Amino acid sequence: MQTRKKYIFLTFLASWLLLFFFGGDQLRRFVFFSGRKAESRRNWPRWTDRSLLRSFAAPEELQSDEDPALPSPRERRAAWLNVYKSSRCRMETCFDFSRCEKHGFKVFTYPRERDQPLSESYGKILTSIERSRYYTPNPEEACLFILSIDTLDRDHLSGQYVRNVDEKIRSFPLWNGGRNHLIFNLYSGTWPNYTEELGFDIGHAILAKASFYTQTFRPGFDISIPLFPKDHPQRGGEKGWLYQDSIPPKKKYLLVFKGKRYLTGIGSGTRNALHHIHNGHDIVSLTTCKHGKDWEKHKDTRCDRDNVDYEKFDYQELLHNSTFCIVPRGRRLGSFRFLEALQAACIPVLLSDGWELPFAEAIDWSKAAVVGNERLLLQIPSAVRCIHPERVLAFQQQTQFLWDAYFSSVDKIVHTTLEIIRDRLLPHRSRSRFLWNALPGGLLALPEFSTHPGDFPFYYLQHGRIPPAPAELGKLGACHNTFPLSPIFSGSSPSEKFTAFIRVASPAGSPSQSILRLIQSVSASQFCAQILVLWSSEKLPPSGKWPQTSVPLTVIQGRGEPSDRFLPLATIQTDAVLSLDEHSSLSTSEVDFAFVVWRSFPERIVGFPARSHFWDPEQRRWGYTSQWTNELSIVLTAAAFYHRYRPGRDQRGRGGSAASCPPTSSLPRYYHSLFTTYLPAGLRELAGGLAACEDILMNVLVAAVTKLPPIKVTQRKQHKENVPQQVKGTAGTAGGRRFSQHQDCLNQVVDWFGSMPLVSSQLRLDPVLFKDQVSVLRKKYPRLERP
Repeated sequence: MQTRKKYIFLTFLASWLLLFFFGGDQLRRFVFFSGRKAESRRNWPRWTDRSLLRSFAAPEELQSDEDPALPSPRERRAAWLNVYKSSRCRMETCFDFSRCEKHGFKVFTYPRERDQPLSESYGKILTSIERSRYYTPNPEEACLFILSIDTLDRDHLSGQYVRNVDEKIRSFPLWNGGRNHLIFNLYSGTWPNYTEELGFDIGHAILAKASFYTQTFRPGFDISIPLFPKDHPQRGGEKGWLYQDSIPPKKKYLLVFKGKRYLTGIGSGTRNALHHIHNGHDIVSLTTCKHGKDWEKHKDTRCDRDNVDYEKFDYQELLHNSTFCIVPRGRRLGSFRFLEALQAACIPVLLSDGWELPFAEAIDWSKAAVVGNERLLLQIPSAVRCIHPERVLAFQQQTQFLWDAYFSSVDKIVHTTLEIIRDRLLPHRSRSRFLWNALPGGLLALPEFSTHPGDFPFYYLQHGRIPPAPAELGKLGACHNTFPLSPIFSGSSPSEKFTAFIRVASPAGSPSQSILRLIQSVSASQFCAQILVLWSSEKLPPSGKWPQTSVPLTVIQGRGEPSDRFLPLATIQTDAVLSLDEHSSLSTSEVDFAFVVWRSFPERIVGFPARSHFWDPEQRRWGYTSQWTNELSIVLTAAAFYHRYRPGRDQRGRGGSAASCPPTSSLPRYYHSLFTTYLPAGLRELAGGLAACEDILMNVLVAAVTKLPPIKVTQRKQHKENVPQQVKGTAGTAGGRRFSQHQDCLNQVVDWFGSMPLVSSQLRLDPVLFKDQVSVLRKKYPRLERP
């Protein structure tokens, strides 16, 4: 019995101990729950608790929980839905493709109203569209419509804010709920939230917007564009600071930033923290709070010190002397600093979470910028130090390409936007990302010509030289470098034959002796495939007047215009075209050697008569000269080889054998396609109206594409230009008038391009042992040295 009581007592005691151990704490919480709950609310540490964050940030940098400048996710979504009521728009659901079927991709701009305010930037955008090859003044032909109402600045505090946009656009009969409309915008929202609010319903319109937020961006429908200043050039634009294919010296600074910071409000967090990475040696991060009207009311303890350091460095000097440039967000996601860094070959380090980068649908920004995270700012210095020097150089070169191809002018920004939309309409004939991200870029890689890289005359340059013709192996000199061709472009090398294209403009009813001699010399070339004669007189000579040749000879009736030689004629079956006029005098050896040189440089013009351009400081215009100097920038197409590329694949860019390709007559040739498609009708009319203007225009066009000069080769005799017969004593006046027309043409062409594309060169290519005192038997082209 005693033993049983003992066990019962121990069991009871153990039960109380277990109850106290496991349930006592919960019991106390239950008894004092209300009091503890209130106390926990009072004492729970706030995220801005200065005692906890004292070692990480100064008290003045801490942002209040009640800061009205930070919109909540609910507020952001409400603002987004207010703008994007058609938030699920896609090209398939909100774009009427039927409007583009009959006339193709044509763009119409609404007529401008006299009393309608128009900012300088929006005026440039409308001008760029009207200068594009897609513009039409007829709304019935249009596939895409552009409002004449200025929608760039939708900050209602701005003086350029246009009111009552909703009422105005609804009154337009073509509006149709915004379908097939494109709206441009640079600034949206206002203080303090800077949301995506535009102040009007865009409906089903495509939005081309700067500082695009990824959560509001509609992929495959909207387009993100860069933020550009109002003084951004209309066309042309300044060149990048790094020369093509050059290796810059090691720069003084690794990472720099110089700009204003915000003491409160959206965008202040990132810029207020930039001083943490400043070391004063290879990393310079300078900020100033001295901006705005009442900056002194909100300045913190760092303001005075920062303002002093800020004035010690010049912004342009930092851009020139730094490898990486920090591009943080401002009040909005984008900033002017982005384009400034691209132009300066200063690799952008982006600190703007949620920013849809400009033209990211086409541009691969991983090759030109470092995308960072605002929350990982302190890791940025170590991250950029780990980038290999070779990759740094590749980044720098790509920034220059992107700047020159898409961002250096308003024209290029607008035309890139239009070309992206056009690619969406015809996805089977759209440019690949390779074409967008390699020279010369998507604006010059016309999908009407081809969408396959191997069909273009310049993409092989990134992988190796075109091999010489089999007949020339082992016979080339030091001027001809050969490297292995990349497998990507195998089979895309230029053909081993050329087509001679002779333009005859004399009023005679039969071919002259000079033309007959020229035909005999050219037909004797081992590389000649066919000869075409463009007869510009009214009546074609009878077939018996032409000589018998070893290659096909075809006579075509011309229109009488000098630019006829650049029409994409379907009868030309070769890659190379030897362009000649009736006054050319070439031997077979000259033709053979020039063609061998051209096969090494098929992207350039290779020829004989050369000219050069110069800047006339007195008249403040470009000049044109035929004087024999050490420099040249133009090779006349009266005796020159150039590329008239015959694609080896169909226009959908898919590979296949020649038997499976469409007929060659349906495929345009590259430089001729650029001449007839890319250039506006006004320039082509100019080429037909001024003497030798077609030569200048074609040279400028090729230089704009390749960024390279033409190549002059050995010539026995000086080329004589076609000079109309003049009355005795007036030859000097006629010659001066002719060169005045050359200069007028050159300056009008440069004005359209916005800059001077021509590149000067001091190179002339001669055969090996040319003019050397050795036996003639050792020379490949001995006839070149005979008078």
